[in-house]
Amino acid sequence: MDNKKKSPWAWIPTLYFAEGLPYVVVMTLAVVMYMEMGMSDTEIALYTAWLGLPWVIKPLWSPFVDLYKTKRWWVLSMQLLLGAAFAGVAFTVNTGFWFQGTMFFFFLMAFSSATHDIAADGFYMIELDSHDQSWFVGIRNTFYRIAVIFGQGVLVWVADQLQNVFPDSKAFTWSLIFFALAAIFIAIWLYHTFIMPRPADRSNEGQTVADVARGLKQMLLSFFTKVSAKQIIFVLLFLLLYRFPEAMLTKMASTFLLRPVEDGGLGLTKEAFGLAYGTVGLIGLLLGGIVGGMLASRDGLKRWLWPFVCAITLPDIVYVYLSYVQPDNLWLISSCLFIEQFGYGLGFTALTLYMLYYSQGEFKTSHYAICTGLTYLGLMLPGMVSGWIKDLVGYRDFFIIVMFLCVITFAVTAFIKIDPEFGKKTA
Repeated sequence: MDNKKKSPWAWIPTLYFAEGLPYVVVMTLAVVMYMEMGMSDTEIALYTAWLGLPWVIKPLWSPFVDLYKTKRWWVLSMQLLLGAAFAGVAFTVNTGFWFQGTMFFFFLMAFSSATHDIAADGFYMIELDSHDQSWFVGIRNTFYRIAVIFGQGVLVWVADQLQNVFPDSKAFTWSLIFFALAAIFIAIWLYHTFIMPRPADRSNEGQTVADVARGLKQMLLSFFTKVSAKQIIFVLLFLLLYRFPEAMLTKMASTFLLRPVEDGGLGLTKEAFGLAYGTVGLIGLLLGGIVGGMLASRDGLKRWLWPFVCAITLPDIVYVYLSYVQPDNLWLISSCLFIEQFGYGLGFTALTLYMLYYSQGEFKTSHYAICTGLTYLGLMLPGMVSGWIKDLVGYRDFFIIVMFLCVITFAVTAFIKIDPEFGKKTA
């Protein structure tokens, strides 16, 4: 059978599962692991926020992924490197230099994952025609989210079960988790080696590094000159600060749910955390995104912009409620997380569609990558200080501060300009 004729069903689900899993491990599972290893929230937020840097700057090296080798080669190479990075965490987490060792391999994991994202999305566009790209976009997003559920839900639950078996060695149980992840990625790499098609991939044949550098310069200049100097400031502020309250909240949400009640948290077991945050919360996020897309496609982004802004900010008040009441009813906690994540899914629709709106025209793919990089930076920088503020004032006052910071989201949204027709029927 010709490789080119292989069904996309044979490789798209596993490819996008492989894209989502390292991200959720770096962004969420690392937070849980470091908390169990005894680190403070200040340290956790600062160090794990830095791990988001590769996704911020990946647009800068994406042209060079196009220049050298093929997308298939990059995908397979990064999957093998990701397997090695998972194994590196497993080997070092139970040593005397566990923090330095695991951070090194988490950074390797993050850079490999960001590069894998570039190559996987490029491979997807090369291998599939426009009809199949549209048809399979829901499939790829679904398996990406399955990877998130697996990382936030299943793996946290497995860690809890292992610690019941080995109650005196948390580091050992986490090493087992990461050895399993390494095995999963080696298996994915082997599978894709034989299953992934070999499409023609010669879009940059004959180009030199100097050619790519000139194109990169032109693309960056066009990004900053497609609107007036005054309006570009508002665009940048919107991309950077729209999720400012959420950026403060994200890192501390996990530790709040897991830390003991006497420390101001809710004291959930990892099994309960995996259900409430990693599964129920994520379902709310998915449903919010689906509903948001339906509303925007019916009436346009501009019509729903302010309801979306309210949705991404006001439901954060559930954390204020939870921090004061500190309930032990898992269904009540899960319901609160569902509400907050559903609102986030709705509100994130506005950001996604605005990035698509601003990226229209020449270099639309590269401009969209720059937009996503700026939004990652907007998550990374506030996330660095969130733990320090929380340790300074406690969870209750921290969540109240987050609610006041919602004013920033409203402020940066007020100045952006959107065509009232954008999003209708084609969102």
